[in-house]
Amino acid sequence: MKYNIVEIIEKKIYNKKLKAIDKKIDFILTVEVCDANPNGDPLAGNMPRTDSDGYGVISDVAIKRKIRNRMQDLGENIFVQSSERASDGFVSLQQRFENRFPDKNILPKDIEIQANAEWLDVRSFGQVFTFYGKAIGVRGPVSISMAKSLSPVVVSTMQITKSVNGQTPKKEQGKSSDTMGSKCTVDYGVYVIKGSVNCYFSEKTGFNLEDLELLKKSLLTLFENDASTARPEGSMRVKELFWFTHGNKLGNLPSWKIFDMLKWNNLEYCQYDIHLEPEKLKEVQSKGVVVEIIKG
Repeated sequence: MKYNIVEIIEKKIYNKKLKAIDKKIDFILTVEVCDANPNGDPLAGNMPRTDSDGYGVISDVAIKRKIRNRMQDLGENIFVQSSERASDGFVSLQQRFENRFPDKNILPKDIEIQANAEWLDVRSFGQVFTFYGKAIGVRGPVSISMAKSLSPVVVSTMQITKSVNGQTPKKEQGKSSDTMGSKCTVDYGVYVIKGSVNCYFSEKTGFNLEDLELLKKSLLTLFENDASTARPEGSMRVKELFWFTHGNKLGNLPSWKIFDMLKWNNLEYCQYDIHLEPEKLKEVQSKGVVVEIIKG
């Protein structure tokens, strides 16, 4: 649905239609990985990403991609759609942008206002528009860090073959080189995703309480409708979402103190005993932070 500036102001779509966020949010999401490749590194033969110490890593870009996919599945308009999931027929961001803004003389501020009203991912994560010779930056309220496993992961490599040639072999009854390949997976790992929602930036983009609920729902169903050879159905499991609601816009205490509460043991997930440290939890709650623990 498209709106002009007058309609946006009159209908109060831009942050006024629904209640604005007036309390800072922090969240921690735990994900269990079993025999899957949570995020392949294209510069390392698509092997699962790991850091120099062997801890598994999922990039923040990959996490946001999955959140966008879930938001799209929930019926929301998304600007940065993946090519295979494009619902509007456009094959590039430029096509999508120019279809929405055909007037090349449109003011940057008007683009920012209308883009925030039109696309949920823009008013959530922000976006840089570099079209029509303009560079327009929108800073979104939702920030997400890269995920890291709680302990070093074991990466297994399996050699695989195809029963049919992809290309015609040089020798009769022979096999072409494309029948051989490999598949890399993480045997087991528990990854932690951390994020926050900034109230001040949400006021600028129009990210409201309804959008916040959509974000929460997207996190809880992060790997639904995402099955592939690298991530078979059931191999990526959202286990728990720790949701912290502060008592004001600025926050009752820094986010790092929230994230430092997470404790665990290095065993299988059911034996990891992942929990919030009781003493720190009491301190946080005493400062007015509302804590929710939601099972995946």
